[in-house]
Amino acid sequence: MSYKILIINPGSTSTKIGVFEDETQVMETTLRHSTEEIAQYASIIDQKDFRKEVIIDALKEKNIDLASINVVVGRGGLLKPIPGGTYATTDALIEDLKIGKQGQHASNLGGILAKEIAAEIGSDIPSFIVDPVVVDELEPVARLSGHPEIERTSIFHALNQKAVAKRYAKEVGKAYEDLNLIVVHMGGGVSVGAHKNGRIIDVANALNGDGPFSPERTGGLPCGSLIKLCFSGKYTEQEMNKFVCGNGGFNAYLGTNDMRDVLKLAAEGNETAIISAAAFHYQLSKEIGAMACVLKGKVDQIILTGGIAYGQETVDAMTDMMGWISGVTVYPGEDELLALAQGALRVMTGEEQAKEY
Repeated sequence: MSYKILIINPGSTSTKIGVFEDETQVMETTLRHSTEEIAQYASIIDQKDFRKEVIIDALKEKNIDLASINVVVGRGGLLKPIPGGTYATTDALIEDLKIGKQGQHASNLGGILAKEIAAEIGSDIPSFIVDPVVVDELEPVARLSGHPEIERTSIFHALNQKAVAKRYAKEVGKAYEDLNLIVVHMGGGVSVGAHKNGRIIDVANALNGDGPFSPERTGGLPCGSLIKLCFSGKYTEQEMNKFVCGNGGFNAYLGTNDMRDVLKLAAEGNETAIISAAAFHYQLSKEIGAMACVLKGKVDQIILTGGIAYGQETVDAMTDMMGWISGVTVYPGEDELLALAQGALRVMTGEEQAKEY
């Protein structure tokens, strides 16, 4: 049987939607929302009805018959920490998306919209979320930070990391659960995950700028210097949050969050760009080395993914540093719509069981 799948991926100022027939995309569009439209709503959850109407109108405009949809999938949001997988949109899950267990983000709307639109199509139409950013499979030893008042948490690019890991497993004819992989996501934020037998047992909190620095985030900073800066009176708490996550990394050094700009400046002889690019490759490669230790040196493959993985210079520079650990596979970009469709399809075909939140 073939399944027609509607995908909903809300962002802060846009909503991406797609329709798949199994793994074949038949429609994709990005619905842009102006600042004025978004400003009408006091909270993200208040945007639900507005976004739902826009989605349904767009589907009609693209001649997609809602009655033909067999399953609806939404991007997962900031729920409580959960293991990876495809989750049914139960009442408990929807309630926590509304509350925002770990904060409010546009992705919280994904599961809510999926459930409501599925219900409008028919009472027997299932709806899911897949591998939200709060996927947490850390080993107990990986949670200790150095002080009991601060625990290391797992918030990262789980959807893309899991998708490319499973893609690699399928391509080499092995089960994801039988492999040890290091997956490196490189985009506006970066994350390096140690995948051991189907679980991501160690990864930094990429949302809050932990780990290596990225185009927009500082990564881990020297504690003493950070404390002094926090109490210097120079920045408010809100400004410090932006300092770490948004205005850090390449943005701080060079005023751009685009790796292509950084490499162009480096090629033109800009010294800051040259050392910043080198440091980016250095820090990520060093983190890969750390994850190789987590996996006790038994690494079946290193996977580079995310938008920056399109850049051969980055791939070559990092492979030169860490390629001795294992072979390197590159899956550039992050096809979130396809990853969401595949998560639903694995449940619909019986390959996996839907998890309950």
